[in-house]
Amino acid sequence: MTTPNFRPLNIHILTVTDTRSSKEDGSGDYLAQALQQSGHILHSRDLCRDEKYDIRARISVAIAHPEIQVILITGGTGMFDRDITPDAVSLLFDKTIDGFGEIFRAISLNEIGMSTIQSRAIAGIANRTLIFCLPGSTNACRTAWEQIIQPQLDPRINACGFTRVFNAWDKAQ
Repeated sequence: MTTPNFRPLNIHILTVTDTRSSKEDGSGDYLAQALQQSGHILHSRDLCRDEKYDIRARISVAIAHPEIQVILITGGTGMFDRDITPDAVSLLFDKTIDGFGEIFRAISLNEIGMSTIQSRAIAGIANRTLIFCLPGSTNACRTAWEQIIQPQLDPRINACGFTRVFNAWDKAQ
C-alpha cells in the first residue's frame, strides 16, 4: 500500500483579543511556528478585537481568498460576555464539524479537568475553507493542533483526514 503524498496547505491565522497586541500573541506565534514545522504554509496572519462584525468581516475576506484553505482562529471561545468568536463565525459555516469541539473537550478533560466544559471551540467549512475556532491559551492551541488538526491535515498520519475533502473539491472543479 502506498503512503499518500503530503500536500502543504495555505493557512490563515486570526487572533481575536481585546487584551493582546501582535507582540504578545503567544497562541498565534505557536500556531504559526507549528504549522510551518508541519510543512504547511503560513499564508497570512491577522489580529482583531472581540467585535462580532469585525471578526465576520475578516473571516469573510479570508474564506473568499482563493489561496486560503484553512483558517485557525484563536481567542474568544470562552463563556465571558466578550467571548463571541463561535457566535460570529458559525453563521458563516456551510457545514459544521461537530466532532471537533467534542473531541477537543474530551482531550482537554485530561489536561485541565472539568474546566474544559467552558470551552466553546468549534469548527466548520465555509466556501471550501476549513475553519477552526480555538481558545486563546497557547496550551489549548497546542492541544488542538498537535492532537487533532495537524494529524487531520496530513494524509501520511491519517489517510482518512480532512485532506480527502480537498482532493474531492479538486476533482469537482
